[in-house]
Amino acid sequence: MSTPRNIFLVGPMGAGKSTVGRQLSRALKKRFIDSDKAIEERTGASIALIFDVEGEEGFRRREHAIIDELTALDDIVLATGGGAVLHEDNRAALRSRGFVVYLSAPLELLVERTARDRSRPLLQTDDPAARVAELLEARDPVYRQVADLVVQTDRRSARHVVREIQNRLETL
Repeated sequence: MSTPRNIFLVGPMGAGKSTVGRQLSRALKKRFIDSDKAIEERTGASIALIFDVEGEEGFRRREHAIIDELTALDDIVLATGGGAVLHEDNRAALRSRGFVVYLSAPLELLVERTARDRSRPLLQTDDPAARVAELLEARDPVYRQVADLVVQTDRRSARHVVREIQNRLETL
């Protein structure tokens, strides 16, 4: 199979979507875009500030608009925000406009990777580990439903994950 024109990375916060996405885009000679960074660039505000001012609902409206716009581009690797799959129209755009890779990681690793990150609004709670577990439990079935390919990131380097994605794309 030839490499899909667009590759969209989905998964929970801390799974490595941005890191893997940057390296995958270089390996495949595609442009890399991070949807959260695109929202920040477009608004001139951090995701945390958008959440503070507009709430999660306001952020999700912005996210939906940017996902619709970015998935319509050609020849990209797109790292989506962890909650991008919550909106049915986003899932439809991801499925119909590219090849979706779910980067999955065990709960303990996600908690470890996000433990000291103060830029994640959904984790600004008394028990961030419980919140990560709750989000993963709710979203994992949705990630799996939208994905064409599921790749375990575990504690492997981004380079190894990229290599696995490339190898699996070649065998499709």
